[in-house]
Parts: sequence; structure tokens; C-alpha cells
Amino acid sequence: MLNISISKKAGQLGRLVKLSAMARRTGLTYRPVLAAQGQMGVTFIGHSSFFLQVGGANVVVDPIFAPWLFVLKRLRRPGLRIQELPLLDAVLVTHAHFDHLHRPSLRAIARASRAKSGRGPILIVPSNCADLVSDLGYERIVELSWWEEFQLGAATRITATPARHWGARVIRDMHRGYGGYVLDDGSHSIYHSGDTAYFSGFAEIGERLHPQVALLPIGAYYPDSFRAVHTSPEDALRGFVDMGAQTMIPMHFGTFKLSQEPMDEPVKRLLAGARRLGIQDRVHVLEEGVPEFF
Repeated sequence: MLNISISKKAGQLGRLVKLSAMARRTGLTYRPVLAAQGQMGVTFIGHSSFFLQVGGANVVVDPIFAPWLFVLKRLRRPGLRIQELPLLDAVLVTHAHFDHLHRPSLRAIARASRAKSGRGPILIVPSNCADLVSDLGYERIVELSWWEEFQLGAATRITATPARHWGARVIRDMHRGYGGYVLDDGSHSIYHSGDTAYFSGFAEIGERLHPQVALLPIGAYYPDSFRAVHTSPEDALRGFVDMGAQTMIPMHFGTFKLSQEPMDEPVKRLLAGARRLGIQDRVHVLEEGVPEFF
């Protein structure tokens, strides 16, 4: 039975590798656009990576800039370049999976920061993940568990939030934390869920932290068993409605071929679901590198 399961998973991976290798890489890369005073800026870099400007702080979440993730080809170019980012105050990582905690990208960001200012940014990670990033050149590493807070500068509060996923880097290190973050400067707030399935925590996050904008994953949901740890587009919309945020921005789609659904299906299903719910004007699909300001 075990051999059948291993053979099946190997076959699935082989198909994903073949499909991604044959696909043409698309997308454009832009120079970052900075928010005006009093604005919150949101720039989608690709996959689950974002450049956020909140309360005067520059933050990157789950950075991965690599053209390949092991044997999986990146199918959309990163919307920004590391060397063109402004000086970063913090980098946030939601969990230890290789497409979210990408050590080469994290190291490159720290090096670029040190070249500009002589210091690395602060790196914020879930509990029990500091050992994975301690050698990458960051000024300070902060571990947060669910609902713990960190004050970034004078204006920006970062709160770690729950998720329905798992945090292991490899097979057996299940002690590692995982989750999302809400960034709040008193006037604007934004939630990055990390990877998650649908769960009752969306409503609790909304009740406790009231995020204005929700960055939610919509890919890697097929076969249906993947929905135990990933939201489908419809699951993400349900979580968005539960949370009561004003705007939803999708992520975790279109960059890497991680599952069996067609690459263009998640956004189509998301927009169709939003129309059925009458909230299509609140769902904003961003092009990589093109900012939206709030």
C-alpha cells in the first residue's frame, strides 16, 4: 500500500514538473512605486510575496524571487527586483515551507539592505522557526505565536494570526509554527493569511483585528484532498465574507504549478464566485509589480 502511495505521488509530481517546464514564463517586472504619506501601498510580487507599505514602514512578506523552486519552473516573473526595493524595515515569513521561507531570497534581501544601510531588516517568523534563518544576515529575528504582537517603528503593529495549515520544513519537524499576520497603523490595516484552508478563524480575526484588506490564497486546491490545507477560490471568498474586510486581493496562484487545476482556473472561479455573491467590486486581482493604494 505504501509503495502504491509513493508511486502515485511521484507520478503526480512528474506531471507537474513536465507541465511547468514546457510552459512559457510570462509577466513583467516594474520599479517599485512608493506610497504617499498617509497611504497604504500593496504590491503583489508573485505567488504569496508582497511588498507592503504601512504606517511609513516598508515590509516584504514571504519573498521568493527564484526562477525555479527545485524542479518547478516559475511561470510568472517577479513583479519587483530585490535590488530596486527601498530600504526594508521588516521581512515577514508565514511558515517554513520552501515556497514561503525561501532562504536564497531572504539572504539576498539581507545583503541588499546591508549594502544600502549597513544593517539588515528585522525578520519576523512563526514560533520555532528562528533556527532556519539565523545565518542569513538579519539585524534581529523575532518569533511570534498566534495573537502575539510586535511594534514596528512608531506606527505599525504586527499581530500573528491563526491558520489551518501546517509548519514543518521537512517531514518530521511538526513543532514549527505557521499562520498569518495583520499589519495595522491605526488608519489602515491589512491581513496576509499565509497558506490556509477555510476555518472559523477568519471570523475571529475579523472580530479581533478588523483588517481593511485581506490577502487570501486561491490556488493549489485540486485534488479535493488539498482543501484540507488550502482554500479554493470559493473557500477564500467565504473566509473574506466571514472576516468582514472591505477588499480582497488573491494570492498563491499562477506562479508555480503546485497542483492539478489549470493555471488560469483559480482567478476565473474567484471572479465568478464574487459575481454570484454581488461583491465583484470588492475583489481586486493585481498584476505583479503594479501597486494599489488605500
